[in-house]
Amino acid sequence: MENFTIRSYGRTELAQCYFPDLNPQVAHRKLQGWINYYPNLRERLNAAGMHPRSRVYMPVHVRMIVEAIGEP
Repeated sequence: MENFTIRSYGRTELAQCYFPDLNPQVAHRKLQGWINYYPNLRERLNAAGMHPRSRVYMPVHVRMIVEAIGEP
């Protein structure tokens, strides 16, 4: 993806940035799996105020995800 911008993203919107060819629900589950895979990422996101049922990733959360996983 060209010029990825750190901003607020809906959880499915961000997942589809990483997995554009997948069904939105599958993309979301796959991104959640990656977040759980990377050491301490889930804990860092929660410490930064992300609620497990949040439907939106705030810019601080997106930055943490990009730092751990890389840009989409």
